[in-house]
Amino acid sequence: MNRKVFLIALIFCSSFAVGQESKMEYQKFVKKFIDNVKSDNKEALGDWVVYPLKRDYPLPDVANKSDFVKRYAEIFDATLRNEIIKSTPTKGWNDMGLRGIMLNHDSIWLDIDGRLTAVNYQSKAETEFRNKLIASQKKSLDPSIAFFQTPICILETSEFKIRIDNLGNNNYRYASWSIKKEMTQKPDLVINGGELVVEGIGGNHQYEFKKDGFIYECAIIVLGEKNSPPARLRIYKGTKVTLSQDAKIVSR
Repeated sequence: MNRKVFLIALIFCSSFAVGQESKMEYQKFVKKFIDNVKSDNKEALGDWVVYPLKRDYPLPDVANKSDFVKRYAEIFDATLRNEIIKSTPTKGWNDMGLRGIMLNHDSIWLDIDGRLTAVNYQSKAETEFRNKLIASQKKSLDPSIAFFQTPICILETSEFKIRIDNLGNNNYRYASWSIKKEMTQKPDLVINGGELVVEGIGGNHQYEFKKDGFIYECAIIVLGEKNSPPARLRIYKGTKVTLSQDAKIVSR
């Protein structure tokens, strides 16, 4: 074997060994996760959650360990528990690289350190509660906007309150009020036909709305620089920015 071939073989074997070691490591914490779910050890599970644990808005996020323990049975119902318990460290779990470890088709995500980062499954109890919350929102809104399929988020800038809803089939609606007004009042501006634009795999995305030659851009900043705001409103006239304001996410 010549020197070049030998070096290539050595690099390949080293990479394979590192990959196998990494795989064995994640299988250890996957097994621990499965065992804790099997025994309903919610206290132990609660120590390995990255908070806040997102729930499908307008369900409130799981804020901390005590909240997780309180809502454990509501989130980890029999269906989800069975899916987890029937899995094994070598079956059902997929290594997604730096994104972490995924169960089946996105039900559960663990990060590369074994911490629970996402539960994308929604139980019957959560679905029913979410539907009640949506119905309550519709009752509190002005009749002109009291119809939508899914609420997306509520943002606040220094001057505006903004509500974004999905009217169905990914047709997004923008409604805004002066910051001093209540959202129970009729909006100052409503724009239908908005679009969702996703940037890469980092989670950053934005909703874009067009009206009278202006583009209203509501950016949700998941992965930003150190001092980046959670969200940002920008209004364009052509390519010129006519307004740019940082925003906080009031509900999402």
